[in-house]
Amino acid sequence: MIISALIGFIAGICAVTIKNLTHFIQVLLKGDTVINYHDAFYFIFPVFGLLLVYLIFKFLIRKKVGQGIPSTLYAISRQKGIMKRFQMYSSLITAPITVGFGGSVGLEAPTVATGASIGSNLARLFLLNQTTRTLLIGCAAAGAMSSIFNAPVAAIIFAIEVFSLDLTLASLLPLLIASVSAVLTSYFFYGSEIILPFKLEDAFTISEVPYYLLLGVLAAAGSIYFTRIHFMLMKIMVKIRSDILRLLVSGILLGLLIYFIPPLYGEGYSVVNNLLQENYLEALGTNLFNAYLDNIWVVIILLAGLVLFKIIATSLTLSAGGVGGIFAPVMFMGSAMGHGFALLLNNLGIFKQPISVSNFTLVGMAGLMAGVLHAPLTAIFLIAELTHGYELFIPLMITAAISYMITSKFQPHSVYTMELAQRGDLLTHDKDQTVLTLMNISQVIEKNFIPLEIDMNLGDVVHQGVVKSSRNIFPVIDESRNFMGIILLDDIRSIMFKEKLYNEVKVQDIMQQAPEIIDIENDRMKTIMKKFQDSNAWNLPVVKEGKYVGFISKSKMLTAYRKKLIEVTV
Repeated sequence: MIISALIGFIAGICAVTIKNLTHFIQVLLKGDTVINYHDAFYFIFPVFGLLLVYLIFKFLIRKKVGQGIPSTLYAISRQKGIMKRFQMYSSLITAPITVGFGGSVGLEAPTVATGASIGSNLARLFLLNQTTRTLLIGCAAAGAMSSIFNAPVAAIIFAIEVFSLDLTLASLLPLLIASVSAVLTSYFFYGSEIILPFKLEDAFTISEVPYYLLLGVLAAAGSIYFTRIHFMLMKIMVKIRSDILRLLVSGILLGLLIYFIPPLYGEGYSVVNNLLQENYLEALGTNLFNAYLDNIWVVIILLAGLVLFKIIATSLTLSAGGVGGIFAPVMFMGSAMGHGFALLLNNLGIFKQPISVSNFTLVGMAGLMAGVLHAPLTAIFLIAELTHGYELFIPLMITAAISYMITSKFQPHSVYTMELAQRGDLLTHDKDQTVLTLMNISQVIEKNFIPLEIDMNLGDVVHQGVVKSSRNIFPVIDESRNFMGIILLDDIRSIMFKEKLYNEVKVQDIMQQAPEIIDIENDRMKTIMKKFQDSNAWNLPVVKEGKYVGFISKSKMLTAYRKKLIEVTV
């Protein structure tokens, strides 16, 4: 409990530090020294900031840093909750530079990753077990989100939904303590000031339900677009093998995009706040269409443009090596989507009573969060806490539920978990799946099997294999240790005492193919379990790059499963 309070405090400090460093850089860059070059500002500084981040990683940190929340989830599932020490400060330095210089990403994920790394290393310092380490990482995530948004309840739900923590009394109390500790830290520095200051004025009416249903469908479409465009651009850019060339290509494209669409610069919370105040002229900023902003249809088209291009700017920032997250871009796109949708309905001329533009702006954010992050409860409670009330609870539930339901049919996993799920490294609330993911395949491989070479004869099998082995199965290999097949003791039982056959019968005459083969590099525990189930075998051979490694027995695997299940549930 004491450590969870400490982690909440540290996460709050990290959030304050990252936010203030980013603000300091932005104020410095927009100062008198560059005011005469303001038009070029949007193009030059994003590229310069990304280059600075590259140099820091190349010559100071000298480590490859993964993207915030996915790398944290990977540490939980495949590294027993152990995070490297450099992760405690790498994002703390590079995220403010990325965003401060105009990178179109958010600061939430770097804050979560920094706090999670500190939580992990504190757990190691106090020699705590894997289950407690994972819980403390969740506490750090809750603390970071609580401090950023002053939303302690939504922060706890975020940690449970995104990090797949079990909602038990043993986990809830530390999460609660960390969240409260972090929000008090934020209050100490900022008072009642929050990132999205807004007070709900327009009440929800039952007649608006059909429009919130439509907004949910629109949010689902936006969520699918967000995910697919993000991964498509990341795959395209990763084909550029040179880091510096990829940085220049992505950075220049990002600079051009921000130059022509200034609202894409940085996190974008100023744009969100202006949209919440229904001040879309300020939100759109100075652009090529300034002369036409008195036409509401031009405004609606420009808002749609913000939705379409924000994820492109975000993906370019990340592919260039920038450090940041997608949480702020999701809120940015959701607010522009909800705002534009409300303006569209109000100006079609077919409704007697106009709908609340600010309410739809808020609910649009929740809809996109529910779809992209696969965190509908986080979306609902975050917006409810930001508005200091629950008057929008029903429309939030409607839109978030529809968005999540539709999106999950087309995208089974969130942006955070997509790649982990494809590799079989994702922890979920499915206890069986969690245990299988946490199991280490190398710990259940048995190597006390005597391999037989394929050019041996029956005599060699008997004298070098059967006589010396206590097992009834023999792997067959070639001169390069490539796995060729297996010989069962039952296969030779009827001829093993007939000495006249010792030189006539060859290994390749009596060997057989293994019912299944386990690839140590590609097969995860869930796949291995399925192979045992489908083959009905008790022992299966293990290979690495085609070469024989050992065997896994079903009995040893089930024993390891039971042991890991006890560790996870204690």
